[in-house]
Amino acid sequence: MKNKVFMGLAAIVMVAFLSSCGTVPQAQIDAVNVSIDSAAKVEAGTYLPTEFAAVQDSMKAIMADVEVQKSKLFKKFGPAKMKLEALLVQTNGLVANTAVKKEEVKKEVETTLTDIKTVIEENGKLFKKAPRGKEGAAVLEQIKTEMATIDAAVVEAQASYDKGTYMDALNKIKAAKERATGINTELKDAIAKVKRR
Repeated sequence: MKNKVFMGLAAIVMVAFLSSCGTVPQAQIDAVNVSIDSAAKVEAGTYLPTEFAAVQDSMKAIMADVEVQKSKLFKKFGPAKMKLEALLVQTNGLVANTAVKKEEVKKEVETTLTDIKTVIEENGKLFKKAPRGKEGAAVLEQIKTEMATIDAAVVEAQASYDKGTYMDALNKIKAAKERATGINTELKDAIAKVKRR
């Protein structure tokens, strides 16, 4: 009799154990999905694209594993649950890191906007001093067109900054600064050649 009771209890314990291992960790899945959505809303894909893609890839891999376990007779969701808990920490960290990165980019845009305005101002002064010979006239016309393009790019970058799309603003302003610096060098070289003659 004792043996039958013991066997019955053992069977109940075993069923309880297997069923606890066999439940889909839905709460953890939902928590990670909410965290990934939060990361997307703070533009992690724009400011930390590699990290955001890694989080999404990890979630896909975990969900694929969950689907495999669902099809098995003896389901083991323990490993997936542990991975989900680790991924939740990683994703929450990503949300915080994105805010930091966004602030860094914002400051870089502000600094670059200030820098480029100085270069543009200097280019305007240098342009007036540039040699105006036969070849010089055509080159100066090209430079004048390029300077107008740079001015337009700065306006666009400022508009992007004002909208809060800092990465877009940074990309525009960096390209414009590179072109403005190139013109600055070209004008200084042309003026220096005339002085040497």
